[in-house]
Amino acid sequence: MSILVINPGSTSTKVALFQDGGILAAEELQHSRADLAGFARVADQFDFRMRVVAEFLGKTGTDPKRIRAVAARGGLLRPLEGGVYAVSDAMAAHLFEARYGEHACNLGGLLALALSRQWNVPAYVVDPVVTDEMMDRARLTGLPGLERRSIFHALNQRGVARIVAGRLGVEYETANFIVCHMGGGVSIGAHRRGRVVDVINALDGEGPFTPERTGGLPLVPVLDMVHSGERGYDELRQTILSRGGLTAHLGTNDPREVLARMERGDEHAGLVFRAMTYGIARHIVSMAPCLVDDEGCLDLAAVVLTGGLSRSRPLVEELSRQAGFLAPVEVVPGEVEMFALAEGASRALCGVEPVRTYRDD
Repeated sequence: MSILVINPGSTSTKVALFQDGGILAAEELQHSRADLAGFARVADQFDFRMRVVAEFLGKTGTDPKRIRAVAARGGLLRPLEGGVYAVSDAMAAHLFEARYGEHACNLGGLLALALSRQWNVPAYVVDPVVTDEMMDRARLTGLPGLERRSIFHALNQRGVARIVAGRLGVEYETANFIVCHMGGGVSIGAHRRGRVVDVINALDGEGPFTPERTGGLPLVPVLDMVHSGERGYDELRQTILSRGGLTAHLGTNDPREVLARMERGDEHAGLVFRAMTYGIARHIVSMAPCLVDDEGCLDLAAVVLTGGLSRSRPLVEELSRQAGFLAPVEVVPGEVEMFALAEGASRALCGVEPVRTYRDD
């Protein structure tokens, strides 16, 4: 029996077939702007994305009768505890309406539910991006009414933490990890015995600067910048989320190009790279206090580095040097989202992990 996995992104659709923990077939189809230009809303792409899945099944000769479950990347929903959720009518309605935000990942649950009804099998989403298990003292800010939010690379973070737990011979649910996902943005989670109790949320402008994001900025100078008219709201928001960091300093979001400039003697490129690395290390270390036990000792199995940037050996070496005093540094390059989706569905099918219900609160 097989598990079909679907992961829709802004410009791609990933589809894979897993069996007994191994991958049978996989495909990632890229979508151009022209492909998606005619769709006013993400939900309008449903038929287009479904054709991608159907073509994959046709090319692989997959017999739907052998598919045991469909697992999809979770979309923008109300804040949830992590885990495996059955795709319900309430969840599908929220995803279709984009009640909590518009993003291509909303299509995952919609596609999974349609196929599950066609084949009479369960449809799941696993560890959606809105996974929220933050402890109360991590939410509170100095401004009443404004709380920190938990939005992060939950699926990949939990997936790689489970992989590292297996390497170390410990259970994810009984050990502690700091996981740093490094891509265009950087999210960092403190995983305490199976729950992510604090998160550095790159989507809200927290954390270090990255290849594309500014990270946290001094607030009063930013307010002065807006008040003076030096930067408008729309321009500043776009800079914070997609035109900051390496892009703003060096005109590229590719760390390989930055390293090449450093090798050619570009001192400014070297300073920017070291500053980015230092910022990531500093924010990794900032997660340590919530993993201190009652005796005041840091209880940490590993610092885990993942995401596209973890393929950069110089970056990993610097982070290991600066943050390795906390615990051993483990690297899981790239991302394991498809594998994590399949594993979550498998745990649900085997009864190892309970299937949660999404409530229309």
